[in-house]
Amino acid sequence: MRHVMDYDLTEIPAAYDRGRDHGPEMLELWMHALENHLQDLQISKILDLGCGTGRFSEALAVYFSAEVIGIDPSEKMLEQARKKHSDDRVQYQHGSAEAIPLPSASIDMIFMSMSFHHFIDRVMTARECRRALREQGVVFVRTGTREQIRAYPYVPYFPSSRVMLEELLPDRAELRATFEEAGFRMAGSEVITQTIAPSWNAYADKLQAGGDSVVARLSRHELESGLATMRQSAETIESTIAEPIDLFVFR
Repeated sequence: MRHVMDYDLTEIPAAYDRGRDHGPEMLELWMHALENHLQDLQISKILDLGCGTGRFSEALAVYFSAEVIGIDPSEKMLEQARKKHSDDRVQYQHGSAEAIPLPSASIDMIFMSMSFHHFIDRVMTARECRRALREQGVVFVRTGTREQIRAYPYVPYFPSSRVMLEELLPDRAELRATFEEAGFRMAGSEVITQTIAPSWNAYADKLQAGGDSVVARLSRHELESGLATMRQSAETIESTIAEPIDLFVFR
């Protein structure tokens, strides 16, 4: 059975941004990627579905000069988002992806960032996206996939994470079929490699902060052992740390 994280039962929300904030360059990278797939579509209202702490919400509002509604099932995540809220075009609302609390045909663009794998009913999520989206609208799914697991930088250091990720993440064909069966067509896909830390030591610090739902499920022994080995790598390997993320485009 697929494990779905209830963030309100954890301390992850308070640490999420410390572990997942990769700086303005990363946000700019993703905003450009989205823009490249819009094909002159006019965007006035965006749904950030599974917005978490609002890591992308305000960037979406600024970059596309649009109203953004961030929806998440976790009150703790939304509390963190509201603490740093500074753009009046962004509002946050409690709700689930399986029952989006918005009128039909009211959204121009739906953006999901690393949230699709947490939704309890992925088929219903796709159907709800189809209902809420205007006829010429677009859905972006920024996600991990099973195909990329071997390239995730922490997997060699935490052996049990591979099984967890295989259980949790969709594969590309599964994700595509879920949306196509809901009435979408896939308009594009690509893999974007983003820099997430300047060194192995910095990466270990981010993981130790406690913002990753898979790392949070590791035993204390495996976590400490893996982080120690990672820090040893920093003594001999000087490199920035990057990870591949899939981007799917549905219309």
